Amino acid sequence: MVIKKTNSLCPVCLKKIKAEVLEGSEKVIIKKECPDHGIFENVYWSDKRAYERFSNYDYKGEGILNPHTETDKGCPLDCGICPQHESHTILGLIDVTNRCNLNCPICFANAAVSKYLYEPSYEEIRQMLRNLRDNRPVPTPAIQYAGGEPTVRKDIVDLVKLAKDEGFTHIQIATNGVKLATKPELAKELREAGLNTVYLQFDGVTEEPYFKSRGRNLLPLKLKAIENCRKADLGIVLVPTLVKGINDHQVGDIIKFAIKNIDIIRGVNFQPVSFTGRTPADKVEEQRITIPDFQRLVEEQTNGQIKMGDFYPASSVCPISDFVAALEGEPQVTFTCHPHCGTATYIFVENAHIIPITRFIDVDRFFKILEKDAQDIEEGGITGKAKAIARSAIELPKLLDSSKAPKSVDIKSILISIFKERSYKALGEFHKKTLLISCMHFMDPWNFDIDRVKRCVIHYAIPDGRIIPFCTMNSIYREAVERKFARPYKEKSD
Repeated sequence: MVIKKTNSLCPVCLKKIKAEVLEGSEKVIIKKECPDHGIFENVYWSDKRAYERFSNYDYKGEGILNPHTETDKGCPLDCGICPQHESHTILGLIDVTNRCNLNCPICFANAAVSKYLYEPSYEEIRQMLRNLRDNRPVPTPAIQYAGGEPTVRKDIVDLVKLAKDEGFTHIQIATNGVKLATKPELAKELREAGLNTVYLQFDGVTEEPYFKSRGRNLLPLKLKAIENCRKADLGIVLVPTLVKGINDHQVGDIIKFAIKNIDIIRGVNFQPVSFTGRTPADKVEEQRITIPDFQRLVEEQTNGQIKMGDFYPASSVCPISDFVAALEGEPQVTFTCHPHCGTATYIFVENAHIIPITRFIDVDRFFKILEKDAQDIEEGGITGKAKAIARSAIELPKLLDSSKAPKSVDIKSILISIFKERSYKALGEFHKKTLLISCMHFMDPWNFDIDRVKRCVIHYAIPDGRIIPFCTMNSIYREAVERKFARPYKEKSD
């Protein structure tokens, strides 16, 4: 049965072609035909029931009011962002270099291999930051410096300061951790410059995954980097690239490692590998991990302490943004990404026992209350706002089952502080008490779906002023963008 018709890419020539998302006996499939290269059929989601459940959290966005390009050839060929885009930028990415101090076979870019250097200047990066902050009606709140390896730039600390000066409220660096391990003072310098989070590549808790995916045992360096961040009080999110047969058996162990280091690790964001290169079709299906696969691995490897049903799509939190927008009277950051792009849950840890937030809070009823309150505020003006705030203060704590909640955290007080007093300090305290377990499944030409692209909330800024969604950047635009602004690469040490 056809679930929907969409557009996709030919994995061979990258031309835009028509596609259908189909309901199989157990899985959801994407099927397409290129007139030059034939029929392609790939898994879209490995669990039909999970696909249907997540479809219930489909919140449409309104895009940005000041798109940077015009609609000409149609999505995804006008990225910049064009008027067809339906979400605003929540996380901006800037590749500050394509140099790296490693040579990993599963990486997007590497100057030593490509033989050209893509490294925007300080002033170019300033303008890219400003382009992201100029988005309307919601300026981009968060920025991530990526690459390559951002820490090979000698001015990386200055670039963090620059992002702070340009008004970003959350700044993070995606890093392999080598420099953080070998230069102990770097973590402190970055923290003092305004860095909020180290987005640390972390593929496993033993040496084997690193030998297979990175070519050498990097685990000792990862552990040293974590220790140096701990000394600097610099928060970490672990980022495992999941590849079937390499580290999918360590999902539970990685979560356990994060729990042991919960004083400094804020979350684990698993990323199933995207096949953006010339991967043979049989290898794609052999190594593919979709979001339901990830959820099942978590349930199996935590012995059911975290279940598939504990996970929600990233878009499910939209009612929170709508409620705050109604209270404040102005647009807020809203996760109107496609419901099948990502998944997450929060866990608490008490006496070595994992307690997902879904075990003691009725999450769906929580969202429904906020949706009703937001509607009442919009329709009732000042009176409606007062009633909604009062009702939330009464109703929200009722959603809490204290007998199942962690005893070490006053969840009821945090809820009241967040939603009655709009205390961002309380929200920060909540994040410090929990561990976020999430998975972002970025697309590649095999499972590419334009409906997801139009809803993307993670965007690259590039030197010519364009802002490009993550999956189109890495599937279509990356090489052309880098070559346009590149110069010949000459190896040098830092």
